[in-house]
Amino acid sequence: MTTDLRAPADSRALTEIRVLAEAEWDTWYGTLETAFGGVAESAEERELWHALTEHDRSIGVWEGDACVGTAGAFSFRLSVPGGALVDAAGVTMVGVAATHRRRGILTSMMRRQLDDIRAGGEPLAVLTASEPVIYGRFGYGAATSQMKADIDTSRVSLSVPPGTDDVRLRYVDPADVRVHEACEALYARRVAGRPGMLARQPGWERLGLLDPPGERGGASPLQGVVAERAGEPVGYARFAVKPDWEWQGPKGAVHVRDLEALDPAAYAALWRFLFDIDLTSSVLARNRPVDDPLLQLVSDVRRCDLAVRDSLHVRLVEVGAALEARTYQAPLDVVFEVDDAFCPWNAGRWRLTGDAKGASCARTEDAADLALSVRELGAAYLGGVSLSSLAGAGRVRELRRGALAEASVAFGSDVAPWLPHGF
Repeated sequence: MTTDLRAPADSRALTEIRVLAEAEWDTWYGTLETAFGGVAESAEERELWHALTEHDRSIGVWEGDACVGTAGAFSFRLSVPGGALVDAAGVTMVGVAATHRRRGILTSMMRRQLDDIRAGGEPLAVLTASEPVIYGRFGYGAATSQMKADIDTSRVSLSVPPGTDDVRLRYVDPADVRVHEACEALYARRVAGRPGMLARQPGWERLGLLDPPGERGGASPLQGVVAERAGEPVGYARFAVKPDWEWQGPKGAVHVRDLEALDPAAYAALWRFLFDIDLTSSVLARNRPVDDPLLQLVSDVRRCDLAVRDSLHVRLVEVGAALEARTYQAPLDVVFEVDDAFCPWNAGRWRLTGDAKGASCARTEDAADLALSVRELGAAYLGGVSLSSLAGAGRVRELRRGALAEASVAFGSDVAPWLPHGF
């Protein structure tokens, strides 16, 4: 199936949108690289993304033999409040050639994608945005945040819980097959416990090992440690060390790639190890949850140089199915008046009833309690953004007194949603 996209009157060519053929991948991906600045990726990165590309879920916009627009989707399962894993399309590799901006190409690709996602029965679409301002008009709301910490370990210490000294740490080769399989199994045990995490599908386990030499910035190759108790893995960390020196002595930095643990003692043992690596005076972690327990272990949070930014953006493709797929912290019975200009099948009134055991959501003619757009539903969906906060910004309107507080509490999550890695 192809669609013709008519360019403005002064254009002399006709553009066509179609599903990506495998033989077109290099040209298609080259267009994406150009749209993101023109710096070619390493062969290692390019091979991985080629292997992960789902060609039947990828589209290109072509003008003759030239590719001028790209978009793709991955088939994910996303953890939501209550622990369920929900089918979600991971929108990715979106780019438009600078020569073809303001011609409706991005809008056409978003239209085609959401129609295809709906036809495939996925209730959610998710993405990470290079520029967050772009995707709100297509109904995506920023639902998770990521925290960066740059910790001065020469001035910050850790207060660890009982049992930390019972955890044994050992260096491992992150790429060792048995080690890697054990770490992936441990990660899988963590997914349902925090909304926003992705159950890694076959092939995605390779992403955590991606380590192109050209992108190390002077740091070491990827290193790893495993935390064990009674011979069983209870945590792991992947990291690199960037050596540096000044007149007074060493000031190397530990760059944390990822860290997971099954209990507080193992978690603290891993961070203590990273804080204590010889010849270093700082630890840099670029993607941690905003409620990371690390903040409760450090002696001086002010010297951790924290910063927060948006991460996963969520779009409810089917409002009813999406709201039924998660549970709610408190009993809830509320009617939403939903505005969704881009996917009009979602527009109208929906009655959501639910609690910690489950939920139902169906069309209704009853009077609305809250009015909002699908973008606000996406932002609040994983429990990290409160409906009350959105109402304070004028983006949710309370039509029945008390409905806002009821819904805002019910939509919350006891842990902050978090996306551990990009896509």
